[in-house]
Amino acid sequence: MSYDISLYRIETKEKEEATDDENFFENEGNLVAFTAQQFQELKERLVSYGYEFSEENEFGLQFNHQEEDYGNALLTKEALFFRASWNDDSIFEVGMTASEFTDSGEYAKYDFQNGEWETWE
Repeated sequence: MSYDISLYRIETKEKEEATDDENFFENEGNLVAFTAQQFQELKERLVSYGYEFSEENEFGLQFNHQEEDYGNALLTKEALFFRASWNDDSIFEVGMTASEFTDSGEYAKYDFQNGEWETWE
């Protein structure tokens, strides 16, 4: 079992909050894609946080971290997905990392387990 946290463009957050669609995230058309520059910057930031690129597949770019508590990450054209182990330390570290990625104001963090958004304030 894992704990999943995602990072989306702020426009995706605004679209999700404006709808009653319970399956909002399942429809790729609802998600606002990262610009090429944002995608590159997110990729570089993951590396600066110690994530190592492991593979590219049909979903996106997969990153792993040597420290288990930081889980792994999948960067797609519309989202950055963080997956933590189901323990307090991992959930905390991955949650804090995702929160720090919202510091530019361009992105919002979504915690699927709690159904809550977080933005940099």
